[in-house]
Formats: sequence, structure tokens, C-alpha cells
Amino acid sequence: MLFRRRKPADVWERTRTLFWPRRSFWRSAQYYAKRVLRLTATPHAIAAGIAAGVFVSFLPFLGFHFILAAVLAWVLAGNLIASAIGTAIGNPLTFPLIWGSTYKLGCFILGSHDASDGIHFGRLLGHFEFWQLWDPVLKPMVAGAIPIGMAFALGFYLVTRWSVVTFRHERQRRLAERATRRAALSRAHAGAVARG
Repeated sequence: MLFRRRKPADVWERTRTLFWPRRSFWRSAQYYAKRVLRLTATPHAIAAGIAAGVFVSFLPFLGFHFILAAVLAWVLAGNLIASAIGTAIGNPLTFPLIWGSTYKLGCFILGSHDASDGIHFGRLLGHFEFWQLWDPVLKPMVAGAIPIGMAFALGFYLVTRWSVVTFRHERQRRLAERATRRAALSRAHAGAVARG
């Protein structure tokens, strides 16, 4: 491979870059944006895939985000690769904000009180008693995730669709200008050969 590292990354380096990119978060965001803009699908399919991934990222079902995003993207006629990229909105830096906001909104929607203080998460997870987490924690998080996730998904859909349409329009304009310049140079060269 042309740009392979001389020294392969060890486990520590891969773990560190998972939480903190080597260059910067802005550069990583630009990379993902370029990947999305260059997908070969309709603007609706790309935007629907991104929206599906963003929506699923708000659900508390860790480990199933890719699968759920792919299913939702398929239902919405979205791009599956875009749905996987859209799940990047849920990451170790944003999950505390997402989980806190969905839990609080879910408690408000369901009219329940904050029961997280009386739950011993270590004991429940240590004994694999996940079903006991449903009523006090997961149910409010799902209830809160639906409106917040839909709002963010709609916003990402609109921005992504507009960005893809604009990117493709500008790309076609640049290609047309380049073709016009080449044709003009070709005509000028042919005229010089005819005169010479």
C-alpha cells in the first residue's frame, strides 16, 4: 500500500485515536464530510442514510447502531454506507450528552421521576440483569431519544441533501469550464498547426 505506516499502530495507539484523532477533530469531520459528498447515490439516498444513522445514534442500544441504522436506511430508501457514517454522531464524546438529555426528556414525557440514583448499575450489569434496567433507565431513554433523534435527523437530512446537491452542481460547473478551456486550447493548437 502506498501510504502505509512504517511502524504498525499498536493497541494503545489505536485506542487513543479512537477517542482522540491524530490530527484534529475538525480534520476528521472534514474527512467524513468528503466521504459523504463523494458517495455515488441520489441526494435523497445519501441524506436519508445520514439521517438514519444520526437518529439511531440517540437510541441507547449500543452495539446495534450499525444494524438499526442499516435497517432504517433501507426502509427510507437511503444509502447504507451513509447510514454507517451517520452513526459517527454517537461517539464517546457525545454519548454523555445524548444519554443525559434523552433520559431527562424521557422522564418528563413519561411523567416518571429520576430513578437513576437508586439503581446499582454495577450489580445489575455484573449479574446480567439487563431486563431490570428497562423500566427505570432504558424506557425513558428510548422515549426521549425519539423526539430528539428525529429533530437532529431532520436537520442532518436537510443539510446533507443541500450539501450534496451544491457539491455536485459546483463539480459539474468546474468540469464544464475545464472542458471549454480544453476545447479552446485544442482549437488554438489546430489553428496554429494549419497556419504553420
